Amino acid sequence: MLLAEDDRAIRNALERALVLEGYRVTAVADGVEALAHAHKNPPDVLVLDVMMPGIDGLQVCRVLRAEGDRTPILMLTALVETADRIAGLDAGADDYVVKPFDVEEVFARLRALLRRTNPDAAPEAAVPLPEAPKRGTERQVEAAGLLMDPQARRAWRGGRELELTRTEFELLELLARNAGIVLDHSTIYDRIWGYDFGPGSKNLAVYVGYLRRKLDQPGAPQLIHTVRGVGYVLRED
Repeated sequence: MLLAEDDRAIRNALERALVLEGYRVTAVADGVEALAHAHKNPPDVLVLDVMMPGIDGLQVCRVLRAEGDRTPILMLTALVETADRIAGLDAGADDYVVKPFDVEEVFARLRALLRRTNPDAAPEAAVPLPEAPKRGTERQVEAAGLLMDPQARRAWRGGRELELTRTEFELLELLARNAGIVLDHSTIYDRIWGYDFGPGSKNLAVYVGYLRRKLDQPGAPQLIHTVRGVGYVLRED
């Protein structure tokens, strides 16, 4: 694991906690060091503070994603506005934790990210992507005008390919496989993150909002609908 946090007290405390939890941790103080270590010894997962001097966590994330690196990334942020969270997701992060945080929440999110890691995914970015699957093949998922190829981790709406992060793809696939069925918050948290963050968490709402931005197109119906007090459903109305 690679941990990048410029606050020495937070970095040292989190490093100790992670080591006690069983992780092998390389801890650095800024984005430059983080990129250098990530290139030299690619970690299984990265924990990046958003606000660091010089190259910040968002820039580190963008660089790695631009290079085709799909290593799971958990962001640590003191920024609580939705727009700030979306910026992290837009940079390619898989999840985030807002400071001050409970270390048990960090552990839970890391376990969920590592469970979802596909060790064969990284090399795919360096080779040509496969063609869209033909309709009717067994590996595809089709619902409400969406076509998804879970094996290639690609998705289309009306012939337009969607650029999705790992978490966005998994969330959309879950909704598509259960099209027309209202999935409650707890079910989605358990299936996607492996942990229910409780009714006060806005994590799911942020991901749904960001996914809607990528799905919606002029003249086409909205696909992901909110069922207040319950959860979300994918349907084409």
